[in-house]
Amino acid sequence: MVQDTELTAALLRQHMEDNAMDKDKIRKGVRLILEGVGEDITREGLVETPNRIASMYEELAAGYTDDAAKHLQTKFHVEDNDMVMEKDIHFYSFCEHHMLPFYGTAAVAYIPDGEIVGLSKIARTIEVFAKRFQLQERLTAQVADTFMEELAPQGVMVLVEAEHMCMTMRGIKKPGTKTVTVVTRGVFDDNEKLQNRFYRMLERR
Repeated sequence: MVQDTELTAALLRQHMEDNAMDKDKIRKGVRLILEGVGEDITREGLVETPNRIASMYEELAAGYTDDAAKHLQTKFHVEDNDMVMEKDIHFYSFCEHHMLPFYGTAAVAYIPDGEIVGLSKIARTIEVFAKRFQLQERLTAQVADTFMEELAPQGVMVLVEAEHMCMTMRGIKKPGTKTVTVVTRGVFDDNEKLQNRFYRMLERR
């Protein structure tokens, strides 16, 4: 698993270097979609739409030109190896199947092995993976695997809860439906006591 993830990370870094965002292609694609649905791309309200969307994707898909691992490279030594959790981390992403948003919150807990990272870096790591066309299942696993690779904790547990617009505004049309994904690594695997502690901390307000 670790070797496979390391290879994937290396390929992704190369991909980011070779594939800077091409805003001109985005503009052309938007024009084709507008024409495809029967719109007049010369009318006032749509003339600048391709430019607006190209600029928007530069922000919302910034995860393709960012490396999540770099946000976990600055570490601090600690004596106490008790569980660290950050929860209610809001994120926005795009479903790769329909290119519609899904959004919600994430929680990450890890048990250090002598080193921790700044709290903002936890949220930053999630943001990098969220700002790509994604599957929620993959997003959850990517966050957990990156923590294991870069921080080398005793273990990590990640929970993501999100609403998918491809379920609420099309298809089955069930607003309010939430999808929950959970990934455990290291000492959290098959450790009911630690997992229950994670859920108890998650419920505290």
